[in-house]
Amino acid sequence: MQSTNTVFLVRPARFGFNPETAASNYFQQAIADLDAATVQACAFAEFDAMVASLRAKGVTVLVFDDIPEPAKPDAVFPNNWLTLHPDGRVLLYPMCAPNRRLERRPDILEVLRKQFSIKEVVDLSEYEQEGRFLEGTGSILFDHEHRVAYACLSPRTDASLFAEVANQLGYRPVTFRAHDAHGLEIYHTNVMLSIGSGFAVVCLESIVNAAERAAVVASFSLTGHEIVAISLAQIAHFAGNMLALQSTEGTSLLAMSQSAFDALTPAQRTTLSRYCELLPLPIPTIETIGGGSVRCMLAEVFLPATR
Repeated sequence: MQSTNTVFLVRPARFGFNPETAASNYFQQAIADLDAATVQACAFAEFDAMVASLRAKGVTVLVFDDIPEPAKPDAVFPNNWLTLHPDGRVLLYPMCAPNRRLERRPDILEVLRKQFSIKEVVDLSEYEQEGRFLEGTGSILFDHEHRVAYACLSPRTDASLFAEVANQLGYRPVTFRAHDAHGLEIYHTNVMLSIGSGFAVVCLESIVNAAERAAVVASFSLTGHEIVAISLAQIAHFAGNMLALQSTEGTSLLAMSQSAFDALTPAQRTTLSRYCELLPLPIPTIETIGGGSVRCMLAEVFLPATR
């Protein structure tokens, strides 16, 4: 299946602006008139409201608390350090920023083992020593139904390592480069691409190379996805950072930030609503200061349940 009904989130203990990631994440913005305590309180409130909204829609949400020491300002974005697959494999990914490598939590895996079958843990973190990075579903967009993996290449997404992982998982790799409205490299694929069952939200104009853009369009045509094209202005509001989910009753949902929802045109909302219920979640503090949105906060659990 393309989407899951189970996710886990990490409630941040020391959320804040991360200077180690700011060089490549141009979405991060410091808010000068908010002190650290206020930022943390706002992040807590947004986080807890998001969890409540997801649960109210029938999504199974597991919550893990961040550990205050050492400080991990981006702990709220666990999708970058692991993926959890239906064959029981867990992949741990090499992270670009040293302080983000602290987010990998063996204790979380031990808790998950009590509910789900984990047959193998593939630890790719050794590639950090070679300066090669691949940041989970920030870097890789999986079309699980058709076994295709997409990656926007950047300093955080190594081409050869992506190809190796795609091959190991049995996915056809599709790579390209993308740039924002200022001509800067887009740091993560999930900023400009989201894939659901039957549709793909993609900022085609960010893929400057015509051949690469045509290859992406052709790939989605081959798999029968309806393309919902978003603009560079819309991705600045995280309109590409969405995640398709299922409720426990089987309802299809599309989780996104309130900012992303507001940036969509009426026609785009109508198209997407044919496939799923749109679920806007307000996270302005996390989104602005962290430079990541709703999709980044959700680690999908595809692992088989223990019996």
